Amino acid sequence: MKVQWYPGHMTKAKRAMQEDIRLVDLIIELVDARAPLSSRNPDIDELGNGKARLILLNKADLAFEAANEAWSRYFKSKGLFVMKLDARNRGSMKAIIPYIMEACHEKLERDQRRGIQNRPIRAMVAGIPNVGKSTFINSLAGKAAAKTGNKPGVTKGNQWIRLNKQVELLDTPGILWPRFDDEEAGTRLAFLGSVNDEILNKEEMATELITWLTGTQPGLLGKHYAIDEEGKTPFELLESLAKARACLLQGGRLDTLRASRLLLDDFRGGRLGRITLELPEDVPSAVTDEEG
Repeated sequence: MKVQWYPGHMTKAKRAMQEDIRLVDLIIELVDARAPLSSRNPDIDELGNGKARLILLNKADLAFEAANEAWSRYFKSKGLFVMKLDARNRGSMKAIIPYIMEACHEKLERDQRRGIQNRPIRAMVAGIPNVGKSTFINSLAGKAAAKTGNKPGVTKGNQWIRLNKQVELLDTPGILWPRFDDEEAGTRLAFLGSVNDEILNKEEMATELITWLTGTQPGLLGKHYAIDEEGKTPFELLESLAKARACLLQGGRLDTLRASRLLLDDFRGGRLGRITLELPEDVPSAVTDEEG
């Protein structure tokens, strides 16, 4: 599946990030824990050179725990601060401020040496579309400080949010890079909903997801949808899913488009269970949640 998507507002957003980056002490980058590498924008490494960095493995509750630990080790080995997170759970947000302070300890020590007191840490919140930035900010602020949505592109302008006397956050629009050199990365992002569904063929996307799931976790679809996986092509499995969930058109024909939407929604919402789409190169592909 070939994925190409770079709306004009993202070009403008990148230019704005280049201008605003000089105003911040820390870049907080949210990635999807189910595909941490694919859901990173390499532009942020270049734009954030020399800034303190904190990687948040958001939606960690939807990924294998053993894989979360593997990715935590991977990012720490790159010299980055990293934390697992479920931004929808405010209880899991309590440790964020201490992590921010730890990531900026050099800045705080420098201020202290200069006699600068009570200057808040300014942190930019960045990440690709639909990775949970606005939900993270709202949970951390304890109010609807940033607009949220279940589709990419909701945040189209930068906005500052004051959390407390210690920390101010700069929310930024989600930015994808102009071209996906790695087709597999583009496909993973399509699975996760980081690419606008309206420009993609949902049945093609669903059959690719079925291919991946039956190859890596055989029996999962059969168990969840009460269908027989044995000897069926991905599209035949999609038809079986449509029949099992009564996705029908007029005249009793199977509505595979509706079934595709259902499958993608179930995957993205974690209703198929905890799933990780990619692992660091040095981690065996057989990592499962039970091993964690």
